[in-house]
Amino acid sequence: MNICVLTGGLSTERDVAISSGNKISKALRQKGHNVVLLDVFMGYDEHIDDAKALYAENRNLLETPDIAESVPDLEAVRASRRDQSSCFLGRNVERICRAADITFFALHGGEGENGKLQATFDILGLKYTGAGYLAAALAMDKGISKALFEQKKILTPKGEIFKRGESTDGWSFFPCVIKPCSGGSSVGIAKARDRAEFDAAVKDAFRYEDEIVVEQFVDGREFSVGVLGDKVLPPIEIIPTTGFYDYKSKYQAGLTIEVCPAEITEEQDKVLRDAAHEAFRALHLSAYARMDFILDSDNNAYCLEANTLPGMTPTSLLPQEAAVVGIEYPELCERIVELSLAKY
Repeated sequence: MNICVLTGGLSTERDVAISSGNKISKALRQKGHNVVLLDVFMGYDEHIDDAKALYAENRNLLETPDIAESVPDLEAVRASRRDQSSCFLGRNVERICRAADITFFALHGGEGENGKLQATFDILGLKYTGAGYLAAALAMDKGISKALFEQKKILTPKGEIFKRGESTDGWSFFPCVIKPCSGGSSVGIAKARDRAEFDAAVKDAFRYEDEIVVEQFVDGREFSVGVLGDKVLPPIEIIPTTGFYDYKSKYQAGLTIEVCPAEITEEQDKVLRDAAHEAFRALHLSAYARMDFILDSDNNAYCLEANTLPGMTPTSLLPQEAAVVGIEYPELCERIVELSLAKY
């Protein structure tokens, strides 16, 4: 089939998205599909006589840089767009996606993951992979997802939401974790052990968004658990060698040890898988997603967040989990397409 892999965008996770998109497009071509790799924001400036011809040519319509140690310069990205339009969809994006059987959202953060693009595609009558607009919006906002977890009796760290300009003087629990409300890839996240570190971390988090989440630090082991259709994948344990799983630790080689299948008991495995399934249902997710947890010494699994469009390089967490149960990377990409088409 013809598949547009839509990547890039204008979030702090832009480079991560492009890396995922590049790998996904190669894998889907390996499975015999015709694929166009396209940047949702930059679009394609050349004149198109027949959009379907781009699929026959298996065109890559963007460059695919490596993931740097720091987040990309988004102002430079905006400035490099030829038409300088404020429209999120670049030139010819709708037309190229309309010529596809489905669009694979290889996007992370921002408009690509917060439900806005999903709603736009729904209105335009275009098919896409992953969760629908409502589930994407619920999962992206950590404050809302935390409230839903609490309503559904899913363990999650106690915390508060603060908007820019509001006083944070009332927070008194240390250590704690501060993070942008709708960010991803651990951009802007920090652990604070005292008031001085807290104030600095709050200031930094507000550089990225107007709303932040502050929650009590839960001491324990960090895990991620993927869900693929009706299958909950084996938990993967994440062990950052630097002591904290930040942006640099996630994407620079050698800074994190990932163990899959995780070295845990049957009881711990069940606790994590059951919690992942409950979180998936609570947020009305579909097709696939990945949930992040802290497992404490009493085997309580605290759900930190859900990722509706998790990283999809072959060494990302979800593909590693899938490989353990015999689903190799190209098959995983194709299965995501099939599960997403089932929505329609």
